[in-house]
Amino acid sequence: MTAGLINAKSSKQPWLSSPIFDLPFILAPALLTSLLSLYFAGDGSDGLSLVSWVVLVLMVDVAHVYATLYRTYFDKEAFQANRTLLIAIPLLCFVLGVLLYSLGPLYFWRAMAYLAVFHFVRQQYGFMALYARKELRSRFAVLVDQAAIYAATLYPIIYWHAHLPRHFNWFVEGDFISLGIFGTIEPFCRLLYVSILLLYVFKEVQLTLKNGIFNWPRNLLLLGTILSWWLGIVWSNSDLIFTMTNVVSHGIPYMALVWLFHHGRRSESGRGFDFFKNCLLNFAPAFFLFLVLLAYIEEGFWDGFVWREHLAFFAPFRFDQLPAITDAATLSLLVPLLSLPQSTHYVLDGFIWKLKDRDNRWSVY
Repeated sequence: MTAGLINAKSSKQPWLSSPIFDLPFILAPALLTSLLSLYFAGDGSDGLSLVSWVVLVLMVDVAHVYATLYRTYFDKEAFQANRTLLIAIPLLCFVLGVLLYSLGPLYFWRAMAYLAVFHFVRQQYGFMALYARKELRSRFAVLVDQAAIYAATLYPIIYWHAHLPRHFNWFVEGDFISLGIFGTIEPFCRLLYVSILLLYVFKEVQLTLKNGIFNWPRNLLLLGTILSWWLGIVWSNSDLIFTMTNVVSHGIPYMALVWLFHHGRRSESGRGFDFFKNCLLNFAPAFFLFLVLLAYIEEGFWDGFVWREHLAFFAPFRFDQLPAITDAATLSLLVPLLSLPQSTHYVLDGFIWKLKDRDNRWSVY
């Protein structure tokens, strides 16, 4: 998420689009959910109700995964330029998923959990880099920024490992490895965490005095990351608070970025009517509701075949008249298949933001 510029208006502040777009859709989600976590911490809420599950998990967490389609399989230019990669990655993810699940379900879910953590951390790093793209910074300042965003995300993960089990999991219970070494190193990591953030403050004061400008979006991005990851993982031990701070601060900015990159394209190749470009990518409600529809279909199959937790909500997928699928061989194929949108999204995201030109096109070549 480095090369290539979004067509933002000229401004001293490095907005990706404008304050009107960036603040509510990219920067505010982490800050607002952090404030909400303080409220929900006092009302006794812990688990996810059906309503909160639908809003947070289905409409944001699962839905944002499908936003990748707009920059890959639904983009004719991107697909033609990266056809081999876009065909190979889902196949590879499925094969590896089947192999891991065949060794044991926990092997599969642990691989998915750590891949997801990597994806979530790298997204914050990418936004940090985008919001620093206009700055003249020393190598020291760049390293401090990188250290700060990694500290803000990785220390809470280390704390989580050092205090297992928690009332929440990334995917399933036991997907994070429990080792005594995490408890040993956690106090040192906490000291390093605080030291890095203090160093960042010192650097930021110096940079502001030198350049005569305070980078609001970059600093709000880091503040939101610190608060949401700390409050959601370290400060609280609530499934609701973790899901809210984790999912909203990641999923909404991701969908906003996909929308913004499309509308930052200076030209679109081809003529004639294109459903995705002319309808879904030019009408924000359609853009979002299409993602929700795909998320509903996916979760319907999950619930009908595997989880069976919300069958009333997924009425078209009520397979409760059929026996539950418990056969290990069948599950070793079914679970990686149903997880394929997530695993493909995690892997492809490492490619689609490496832009090659000012039209925001991406290519691995």
